[in-house]
Amino acid sequence: MCDLERLLLKIEKLRAELNALSKSKELSDPEVIAASQRLDDALNEYEIIKKSPTSRS
Repeated sequence: MCDLERLLLKIEKLRAELNALSKSKELSDPEVIAASQRLDDALNEYEIIKKSPTSRS
């Protein structure tokens, strides 16, 4: 499994975690915010990889 595939799996896991948290907690809850920031970081990393000249799209 390549790095991009691992990152995509991580993104899906983080999305599911955020979705579950947001159903049981307020969106302003620190745990929800932290989960959102982890997902943002992973999505930013994905964008960097996809834009790199060595990326295989």
